[in-house]
Amino acid sequence: MAASELYTKRARVWIPDAEEVWKSAELTKDYKNDDASLQLMLEDGTNIEHKLDPKTKNLPYLRNPDILVGENDLTALSYLHEPAVLHNLKVRFMDSKLIYTYCGIVLVAINPYETLQIYGTDIIHAYSGQNMGDMDPHIFAVAEEAYKQMARDERNQSIIVSGESGAGKTVSAKYAMRYFATVSGSASEANVEEKVLASNPIMEAIGNAKTTRNDNSSRFGKYIEIGFDNRYRIIGANMRTYLLEKSRVVFQADEERNYHVFYQLCASSHLPEFKNLRLSSANNFLYTRQGRSPVIDGVDDTKELCTTRNAFTLLGINESYQMGLFQVLAAILHLGNVEIKDRDSDSSIIAPNNSHLTAFCELVGVTYQDMSQWLCHRKLKTANETYIKTLPRLQATNNRDALSKHIYAKLFNWIVGHVNKALITNIKQHSFIGVLDIYGFETFEINSFEQFCINYANEKLQQQFNMHVFKLEQEEYMREQIPWTLIDFYDNQPCINLIEAKMGILDLLDEECKMPRGSDDTWAQKLYNTHLKTCSLFEKPRMSNRAFIIQHFADKVEYQCDGFLEKNKDTVNEEQINVLKASKKFDLLVELFQDGEKATSPTGQVAGTGGRTRLSIKPDKSRETSSKEHKKTVGCQFRNSLQMLMGTLNATTPHYVRCIKPNDFKLGFTFDPKRAVQQLRACGVLETIRISAAGFPSRWTYQEFFSRYRVLMKQKDVLLDKRLTCRNVLEKLVEDQDKYQFGKTKIFFRAGQVAYLEKLRADKLRVACIRIQKTIRCWLARKKYLRKRSAAITIQRFTRGYQARCLAKFMRRTQAATTIQKYQRMCMERKRYKQKQAAALAMQTILRGYIARLKYQALLREHKMVIIQKIVRGWLARCWYKRCLYSIVYLQCCFRRMKARRELKKLKIEARSVEHFKKLNKGMENKIMQLQRKIDAQSKDNLLVVEKLHSLETSSTAEKEKMRNELNRLRGVDEEAKTKTKQVSSLQEELERLRKELSTTQQEKKTIEDWAQTYRSEMEKMVSELKDQNGLLKKDKDDLNRSIQEQSQQMTEKMARVIAEETQQLETDLNEERSRYQNLLTEQRRLEEKYDDLKERTLASNVSKPGHRRTDSTHSSNESEYTYNSEYAELEEGSRAAEDVTRGIDTSLTLKLQKRLTELEQEKQSLRNELENKEDQFQRARARDDVEFKKARGAELEYESLKRQELESENKKLKHNLAEMRQSLLGDAATNSGAPGSPAYKVLLDQLNSSCEELDVRKEEVLILRSQLVSQKEAMHHKDEKETMTEPSVYVVDVSKLKDADEIKQAYVGLKDTNRSPRFMRKPLEVSDLLSRLRLLEHQLQTQRRGHDNEVEALRGELQNVKEENNRQQQLLAQNLQLPPEARIEASLQHEITRLTNENLELMADDPTASREARVIILRRMVDLMEQLEKQDRTIRKLKKQLKVYSKRIGEMGAGQTEGQTSPGQMVDEPIHPVNIPRREKDFQGMLEYKKEDELKLVKNLILELKPRGVAVNLIPGLPAYVLFMCLRHADYVNDDQKVRTLLTSTINSIKKILKKRGDDFETVSFWLSNTCRFLHCLKQYSGDEAFMKHNTSRQNEHTLSNFDLAEYRQVISDLAIQIYQQLIKCMENILQPMIVSGMLEHETIQGVSGVKPTGLRKRTSSIADEGTYTLDSILRQLSAFHSTMCQHGTDPELIKQVVKQQFYIIGAVTLNNLLLRKDMCSWSKGMQIRYNVSQLEEWLRDKGLMMCGAKETLEPLIQAAQLLQVKKKTDEDAEAICSMCLALTTAQIVKVLNLYTPVNEFEERVSVSFIRTIQTRLRDRCESPQLLMDTKMIYPVTFPFNPSSLALETIQIPGSLNLGFLTRV
Repeated sequence: MAASELYTKRARVWIPDAEEVWKSAELTKDYKNDDASLQLMLEDGTNIEHKLDPKTKNLPYLRNPDILVGENDLTALSYLHEPAVLHNLKVRFMDSKLIYTYCGIVLVAINPYETLQIYGTDIIHAYSGQNMGDMDPHIFAVAEEAYKQMARDERNQSIIVSGESGAGKTVSAKYAMRYFATVSGSASEANVEEKVLASNPIMEAIGNAKTTRNDNSSRFGKYIEIGFDNRYRIIGANMRTYLLEKSRVVFQADEERNYHVFYQLCASSHLPEFKNLRLSSANNFLYTRQGRSPVIDGVDDTKELCTTRNAFTLLGINESYQMGLFQVLAAILHLGNVEIKDRDSDSSIIAPNNSHLTAFCELVGVTYQDMSQWLCHRKLKTANETYIKTLPRLQATNNRDALSKHIYAKLFNWIVGHVNKALITNIKQHSFIGVLDIYGFETFEINSFEQFCINYANEKLQQQFNMHVFKLEQEEYMREQIPWTLIDFYDNQPCINLIEAKMGILDLLDEECKMPRGSDDTWAQKLYNTHLKTCSLFEKPRMSNRAFIIQHFADKVEYQCDGFLEKNKDTVNEEQINVLKASKKFDLLVELFQDGEKATSPTGQVAGTGGRTRLSIKPDKSRETSSKEHKKTVGCQFRNSLQMLMGTLNATTPHYVRCIKPNDFKLGFTFDPKRAVQQLRACGVLETIRISAAGFPSRWTYQEFFSRYRVLMKQKDVLLDKRLTCRNVLEKLVEDQDKYQFGKTKIFFRAGQVAYLEKLRADKLRVACIRIQKTIRCWLARKKYLRKRSAAITIQRFTRGYQARCLAKFMRRTQAATTIQKYQRMCMERKRYKQKQAAALAMQTILRGYIARLKYQALLREHKMVIIQKIVRGWLARCWYKRCLYSIVYLQCCFRRMKARRELKKLKIEARSVEHFKKLNKGMENKIMQLQRKIDAQSKDNLLVVEKLHSLETSSTAEKEKMRNELNRLRGVDEEAKTKTKQVSSLQEELERLRKELSTTQQEKKTIEDWAQTYRSEMEKMVSELKDQNGLLKKDKDDLNRSIQEQSQQMTEKMARVIAEETQQLETDLNEERSRYQNLLTEQRRLEEKYDDLKERTLASNVSKPGHRRTDSTHSSNESEYTYNSEYAELEEGSRAAEDVTRGIDTSLTLKLQKRLTELEQEKQSLRNELENKEDQFQRARARDDVEFKKARGAELEYESLKRQELESENKKLKHNLAEMRQSLLGDAATNSGAPGSPAYKVLLDQLNSSCEELDVRKEEVLILRSQLVSQKEAMHHKDEKETMTEPSVYVVDVSKLKDADEIKQAYVGLKDTNRSPRFMRKPLEVSDLLSRLRLLEHQLQTQRRGHDNEVEALRGELQNVKEENNRQQQLLAQNLQLPPEARIEASLQHEITRLTNENLELMADDPTASREARVIILRRMVDLMEQLEKQDRTIRKLKKQLKVYSKRIGEMGAGQTEGQTSPGQMVDEPIHPVNIPRREKDFQGMLEYKKEDELKLVKNLILELKPRGVAVNLIPGLPAYVLFMCLRHADYVNDDQKVRTLLTSTINSIKKILKKRGDDFETVSFWLSNTCRFLHCLKQYSGDEAFMKHNTSRQNEHTLSNFDLAEYRQVISDLAIQIYQQLIKCMENILQPMIVSGMLEHETIQGVSGVKPTGLRKRTSSIADEGTYTLDSILRQLSAFHSTMCQHGTDPELIKQVVKQQFYIIGAVTLNNLLLRKDMCSWSKGMQIRYNVSQLEEWLRDKGLMMCGAKETLEPLIQAAQLLQVKKKTDEDAEAICSMCLALTTAQIVKVLNLYTPVNEFEERVSVSFIRTIQTRLRDRCESPQLLMDTKMIYPVTFPFNPSSLALETIQIPGSLNLGFLTRV
C-alpha cells in the first residue's frame, strides 16, 4: 500500500515533542512521494511544517482510529509503535481510570496512588473461572490464568512482577497471593492461606522503607512459591529473598527512612513490655534520623507494630521470640548512637560510661569492656603471630556500622527462615505457583554496586522474557500453519556475557577482592584493559578514570567504581562476632550466628551492599584456611542465586506483570509521559510491541472478519463458505499479498492493515450515511414546506377575516366616537363655563372681603395708635413728676442736715459749762428720794409677806398631801394621754393616706375620662378599618378552610403512604429473618456434606468388610430427635468396619456431646424462663396500654373542659371588673362638678354596656361549644364501645385523635350557629368578635401544624430506628457467620429475644393505637421464637440420643460384643424422651396399611428407586406424598407412635439420601421439592386445625389425624423443603451460569447492530453464534424446560413464581457484573442488544403468566445499565436525566459504566471526564453501599404458602409400576 494512500489530508500522525514525548497532528495537505516536508496542524490549531529526514525519508507514525484508542490489549492496535502505546495507556489511565492494560502476554499496571475498590472478594469471584481475554485486564485475571494453566497443563507457573521503586510491585504481588488464597482455600484446617498473607506485614516491616519515590518501597527481592496439592488447594509456601539493602540500616538519604520496624518500635516505646529496651523518639537515634523524615503521612507506626506482632503470632513465633527480635533491633539502634572519639591520628576511644553502649551490651548480654575494645581495635594475624591494631575514628565508625548491618542481615535471614518453617506443611506438594517481586531496571546520577547487581538481574530476566515472547509467536504461527519467518529481536546475551562470563566484570571483581592490596582503581584499570577494545557494550567515560559505562537493554548506565570492592567483600570484624557469640544471656543472638556456620547453599539472602559473609570463628588454623578458601563474595552469591532463580523460572510457565510509575510526585491519576516512556523501554513492553509488529500483529477469525467487514462486500461476493468469502474480498481490497496471511482459523494482518480496512469501512459507511441523510433531509424539507404552505393559507384566511371584522369594528367605533365627542365637548364646554362662573364669583367674594378686611385693619390700627399715644403721654408726665419730687426731697434733706449740724455744735458747747452739771445733779437727788420711799414701802410689804408665808406653810402641809395624790392621778392621765397621742398620729397617717388615695383616685378618674375620650376616637377609627378587614378575614377564612381540607387530604394520603412503607418494612424484616434462617439451613447442609466427606475418607482408609455400605449422616440442628433413629443403624454398620480407627474419635466426640448437652439444657431452661417473663411483661404491657389508651382518649376532652372553665371564669372576672368600674365612675361623677348625664359620661357608659353585651355573646358561644363537645364525646364513647365489642384492634377516632381539619370544621360550625342566633344577629359583628374568631382559627391552624411536625418527626425517628436496626442485623449476621455452626442458632435466638424486648418496650411508650396494631406482629414473632425454642429442645433431645448411641458403642467395643445390623426403620432399644403428642378422638377413614417389616421396602420403592423421568412421569402430581400420608394416617389410626416416628424419620432420611446421590439432576430435585411440599400441605390440611380445615370438604375433614399432633414434624419437613429449594436453585444456577454471559451479552440477537473490534493477543469470546455457542434462545429454552418440569411435577404456583424470580435475579446479576468488568461490552449497540434480550425475557414471563411474580423487577439494574449506554451523555440536563433514571444502580456502577463506555463506530463519541465528574457530584449525597458488583450468591427467602388439595384420599389409585402391592387399602 503506497504511502500516498495513507498520508492524505486529515490523516493524523505523531511527531516528536520535547515536553510530551509525542504530539498529535493532522495533515492539512496530501503527501506526495517527492515532498520534503509535511504540512501539519496541531490539536491547538497551530500550523507547522514538519521536515523529513533527507536521507531516510521516514514518515511520522500514523495515529490509530479513535475506535481503537483505549483498547484492553495494546496488540489490538492497528499501528503498533511507541506513541500509540503511550497514548493508549494515557487514555485508559487518565480518562477511564483503568490501571491495567494487556500488552500481549504482559499485564501493564500503572500505580494510581489512590485506593481503588477493585480488589474485593466479589471481584475475585467474578474473575474466577473466566478466560483471560473475556474480562477487563486485571491482576486477578493473570492470577486466574496461572491457576487455570497449573490445573490444566499440570505445569508449575510463575508470575514475574517487576518495575521501579514506587510502581506498585509489592501491592501487585500481594493481590496475586490474595487471589490464590481466596480461590483455592487450604487443604488442611491450619489456614495456610492466612499464614501466606500474614507473611506480608512481617516482610514489609523488616524489608520495606520509605524512599523519595515510594513510601513503602521493598528494599529486597523475593520469590514466593505457593504450593498446591493434587486438588489444587494451598498447602504451604516458601520464600526466597534477594539483595537486601543493608546499607539503609546505617545511612538514609534526605526524605527517606530506615526500615519500618525501627520506627514502629520507637513509636511503641511507651508500652510496658518495651520499657527495658530504653527506646525513645526516632529523632534521638542516628540510624533513624538521618533522612529527616521520621513520619509517613497517614501511617500509624504503633498500629503497624500491632499488625506485625499479630502476624508473628499467626506464624507461630511466640512472644518470647518476638521480644528477642525487638531486643536485637533496639540494640542496633543503641549501637548506632555509640560515639567514637579520636585518641590520636591512628587510634580512637569510646568514653567509659557511654549510655548507649551500656544499653547495647545489656540488651545482647555481652561485657562493656570487650565490645568497646573491639569497636576501636582489630586483630591481625600473620603466619607466625597475632597482634592487635588500633583503628582511627573513621575506620572504627565504619567497623561499628558494618557490625550493625551484619546483625540486621542475620536477623532478616532468621525471620525469613522461620516464616518458611511456618509455611511448610507435611502434605505432599503437587505443583506450585511462584510470585517474583523483584526490582526493575535502575539508573541514577550516581550508580554503584547495588544498581549493578539490580541491572544484571534485569538483563537475565529480559533475556528470558524475550525468548518466551519469541517462542509464543512461533507457536502461534506454526499452529495456524503460517509461513514462519525469523524475526530479528534484541538479544542481550553479549551484555550478560560481559558481566558473568569468564574474565567478565564479576570475575575481575572477585579476583581483585582476593588481591592483598586490591583497590577500586586497579580494578577499573583491569576493566579498561580487558573490555574497552574488545566489547562494544563497554565504554569508558571521558572525564573519569574511576567509572565505566555498560550498554544495557534499556539504556546506558555509568557506574562509579568507588566502594565496589568493599561492598563485594562485605567484611566484618571477627572479634566482634566472637564477642556476640559469647553471650550467655541472649540465646536468640547466639542462634542467629550459629545459622551462619551451617554449610547450606545460598538461598539468595543477600544484602544490598553484599551478601552473607562466612567468618571463621574458631582459632583452628586449618579451619581458618578452609573458611577463607570457601568464602564467597557478594557478587558470586548473587550470581549463583540468580542462576537458581532463572532455572526455576525456565522450568515454569511465566506470566509477566510490568508495574509503571506514572509520576515522581505520588499524585493520584497523574500521567508523566517522559517517565512512562522510560519505564516502558526498560521493562520490555516496547520490545514486545516490536516483536509483534515485526510479524502479523492483527489477527481475526474468519467469522469476526466477515461480521466486521460485511459492509465492504457485495451481495454476489457472499458465499456459503465464510473462509472463501473472506479470501476473495480481501484479495480485492488489499492488493499486496504480503500484507496478510490466511491461517487455519484466523487471518493474520501486517501492522496498519486493520486501520486501512477500518478507513475503507468508515468511508463506505460515511457514503451510505450521506445518502440516507440526503433522502431523509429531502423528505423532511418537502414535508416542512407543505406544512408551511398549508399553514400560510390558513393564516391568510383567518387574517383577512380578522381584518374585515376589524374594519367594520373601526367604522362603528368611529361613528360612536363622533357622537361621544359631540356630547363630550358640550359637557366640557358647559363644565368649563360653570367653572369660570364659579371662579369669577369666588374671586369677587374674595376681593371684596379682602378690601373690607383692609379697611377694618386700618381703623383698628388708628384706634390702637390713639390708645398707645394716651398711655405714652401719661407715662411721660408721671416720669417728669417723679423727677421733680425727687429733686425737692433731696433739697430739703440737704437743708435739714445743715441745720442739724449747727444745733449739734451748740449742744457740745453747752455741755462744757457748770450750769449744766447742776441741772444734772438736781435731777439725781429727786430720784434718790423716790427710791428711798420705795424701799420703805417694800419693807412693809415684806413683813406682810412673811406673815402670809407662815400661814401658807401650815396650809401647805395639808395641801401637799392633797397634791401628791393629785400627782399620782395626773401621771395615770399622762400615760393615757400618750396612748391617745399615738392613736392620733396613726389616725393622722391614715388620714394622710386617704387623702393621697383620694387625690390618686381623682387623677385616675381624670385619666379614665381622657382615656375614654381617646378610646372613643380610636375605636371609631378602628371600626372603620376593621370593617374593611372584615371582608378580607372572610376571604382568608375561606382560604383557610380550603387549605385545611387540602392538608387533611394530604395527611390522609401521607398516613396511607406511611402505613404502606411500614408494611413494606415489616415484609423486608420478615424476609431478612427468613433469609437468615435459610442461610443457617444452608450452613447446616454444608456441614453435613463435610461430615459425609470425612466419613467417606475414614471408611476408605480401612478395608471394607462384606455387607458394608456407607450411609447418609444428618447432623442438623433444626431436625427432630427422631431423625437419628435410622441414622444410628447406618452408623452402626460403618462403625464395625472401622472400629479400631474410630475408637478414640468416638470417645472424644462423646465428651464433647456431653458438654454440649449440658450447655443446651441450661440454654433451654434460660430461654423458657425468659420467654415466660416476656409473656408476663407483654400481658402487663397490654393491660397498661389499654388503660393508657382510655386515659389518652379522655385527656383531650378534659383539656377542652378546663379551657372552657378558664374562659368562663375569665368572662366572670371581666364582667365583675366592669361593674366595679361603672360604680366607681358613678361615684366619681357624683362628686365631680359634671353631672352623670354629661355627654362624656354617656359615651363611656355606652361603651361599657356594649362590652357587657359582647361578654354575654361570648358566654353563649361557650355554651354552644360545650354542648357540641359533650354530644361529640357521647357519640365517640358510644362508637368506641361498639368497636371494642366487635374488633379491638381497629383504629378508633376520638376527640384526642381528631384530624386537624375535623376540629376546625367543628369549631367553624359552632361559630356559624352562634352567629345565626337571634341575640347575635341583632347587632353587626364587633371588632373583638372578629379578633376572637381569627385567634381561634390561628390557634387551630397552629395546632394542626404542630401535629404535622410531630408526625413528621416521629416518622423520621422511626426511619432512623429502622436504619439502626438494619445495621445491627447486618452486624449480627457478620458476627454469626464467624461463629461456629453450633453457636449460630444460640446467637440468633438471643438476638431475637433482645429485639422483641426492645420493640415491646418501645411500643408501650408510643401511641397506644400503634401498639395495638403491632401486637399481632409481636405475637407472630413470639410464636416463631417459641418454635425456635422447641427446635432447640429437639436439638437437646437429639444430642442426648446421639450421646447414648455413642455411649452404647463404647460399651460394645469395650465388652467385645459382636457387630449387628439394624435397619433404617428399626428403633434403638434405648430410653427415649418422647414428644408430647396430644391425643384426639376423631373418626377415621381412607388409609393404606403396611406391616412394620415392609417399611424398608416402602421407602425403597417409593423414594430411593423411583425415577422422575421413568415411572413418575405417568403419575398424578404428588402421588408419593399422598401415599406416604395415607400410610401415616393408618399409623395414626392404630395409635402406634413408634410407627409414626419411624415412618417419618425414614422418609426424611431417604429424601436426603436421594438428593445427595442425585442432587445435580434438576428433575430429581424438582420432583422431590414438589412432593415434600405436598406432604407438608397434607400434614397441615388434615391436622385438625381450624385455620387449615376451612378449605376442606366435609369428606376431607373426616380424614383428619385422630391421635397425634405432628406440628413438630411439620417444621422439620419445612426445613427439609427449604434445603431442597436451595439445592434446586444451586442446580439451576449451575445449568444457567455458562449460558448467561454468552446469551445475554456476547451473542448478537439483532445481527449487524454490534460491530466486532480487534481483540489482540488476548482473544475474547466471540460474539458470533458458532456451533456450541449459547444464545438467548438457549436461555429461554432452558427456562421453559425448568418451568414445564416444575409444572409437570405439580409444584405450587407460588413456589414456581419464587423460583422464576430467583432465576431472573441470577441472570440479571451475572449479566450486569460481566458488563461492569468488560470494557468491550459497554457500547451503544450492546445496550440495544441487552434491552432487546430483556424484552424477550419479559415476553417469556408474559407468555407464562408470571409478570406479577417480581422477576421483572430483579432485571431493573440491568435495564437501567442498558439505558445508560444508550442515552445522551453530554450536557448537565443529560446528567440530571441519568441521575433520575438510574435509581437501581449504585454510584460506583454508574461511574464504572461511564468510564468503560467505548465507541464501536466512528460516529459514536466518548464520555468526557467532566461529564463523569458532574455525575459524581450529583450522586455524592446518595447513601448506598460502595460495592461494585451484585451478589450472585444471594438467594431470596422462600415461603411455602398453604395450598390445600381438592383430591380426595379415598379416590387415589396406586399403579402397579410402583411395586407397592404389599400396601392394603383400608
